[in-house]
This record gives sequence, structure tokens and C-alpha cells, in this order.
Amino acid sequence: MVDKKISILDHLDELRRSVIISAIAVLIGAAICFNYAYPILNILKKPAGNIDLIFVNVLDPFMIKFKIAIFAGIFVALPVIIYQVFSFIAPALKRNEKKTIYPMVLLFVILFACGVVFGYKYIMPAGTEWLLGQAEGQISPILMVDKYVAYASLFLLAFGISFETPFFVLALVMLGIVSPKSLRKNWRIAYIIILLFAAIVTPDWSPVTMTIFAAPMILLYEFSIVLAWWYKKLKKKKKEDLTEGGVELDTTSDG
Repeated sequence: MVDKKISILDHLDELRRSVIISAIAVLIGAAICFNYAYPILNILKKPAGNIDLIFVNVLDPFMIKFKIAIFAGIFVALPVIIYQVFSFIAPALKRNEKKTIYPMVLLFVILFACGVVFGYKYIMPAGTEWLLGQAEGQISPILMVDKYVAYASLFLLAFGISFETPFFVLALVMLGIVSPKSLRKNWRIAYIIILLFAAIVTPDWSPVTMTIFAAPMILLYEFSIVLAWWYKKLKKKKKEDLTEGGVELDTTSDG
């Protein structure tokens, strides 16, 4: 009973350590990005075209720089945050699975960055133009800078997360929750979920924008299945090699 309590306290200490390290990484990233807040704002404005953003409160310029810095700081600190998440769950992994931590962190960051770039270049310009076009020349836009920053940030965050499909699928396969066969068998359900997600996160709800958003997610799902088959095949081959070499496969976790 005492050992169990100690184990729980140890896990809580590890969690606290991971949260503190992640928070420090975000703060460092935010401190760096604070000085570049307006260049970052200009980047966020580009998909909307030639627009003017306004503020109505004396504190707004500082608060906008602060919000942009925090948002950008999270992006900058993302590799550290993801690594801390994996480090926290590492004790529950098998010894051979712990070797995949670095590749999985790299895969997560690459997919997230691809999602942000894709949304920024192809979806956000079309979606923003369509939304502003609903004025039909009858009303003139006066865009609040804080509202636009929140819109752009959530938009890019949604696309970054949506491109993590292969990462989450591979993680589920590695944990034994799903198999490549079940993924292939339930492709219709997956496609429906993707289409529903596309309908929710796209700002204009137009069929064109939803299709542009859903198409890469469907391709990513198919890529996930290929990645899952590859992982299973690699794991099977490694097990066979260990068996042929007379080495017993380690299925115990450290700690």
C-alpha cells in the first residue's frame, strides 16, 4: 500500500516537472516572439488581403502583442511540450517502444507544421475572402485586431491538429487499441467523421472549402493505414529475427 502511494506521488512529481518545463518553454518562446509581434501580425493578415485592423482601448496594443507572443510561443515550444508528454508516459512503455519517442515527436511537429502551412496558404485566404464577400458591397468591414488574431490563431490551430491523423492512428496501433485491418474495414466511418470535422472547422461552410479541407485529411488517413501496416510488418520482422537469434523478446516495461 505504501509502495503504491509512493508510486503515485512519483508520477505526480513527474507530471509537475513536465508541466513546469513546458510552461518555461512557452514563456521563453513568448518572450522572444514579443519583440516580433507586429511582423507576426502582418503574416497573419496576408490571407485576408489588404485589410486595416483597429483597436478601441488604450491597453489593446500591448494586449495584442502579448496574445500574439503567447500564441507564437506555444508554436515555438511545441517540440518541448510534445517531448514532455512522451517523457511522462515513457514509464508505461516497453523498452523497445521507448526508442520511438524521438521519431514520434518529430512526426508530430512535422505534421502540425504541414497543417498550419496548408491552412494558411490554401484554406484561410479562400475562407476569409468568402466571409468578407458576404458583405456584398453593402456594408464596410471594421475589423477589430483582437477578434482577427483570435480567428486566425484558432483557424491555424485547427488545421495543425487536423493533420495529426497519422500520428494519432500510429499511436493507437502501437498501443494495440486498433489494427490496420480494422482501420481499413471502418474507412466509411472514418470518412464521415472527417467530413463532419471539416464542416465544423471551416469558417465559410461552403462545399468547396470543406472539400479542400477534407481531401488532405482523407489522404492522411490512407497514409495512416500504410504507416500502420509498415509498423506491424517491421515489428513482426524484428520479433522473428529475435526468435531466430535465440533472444527472448523483452515485453516488460522499465520501472
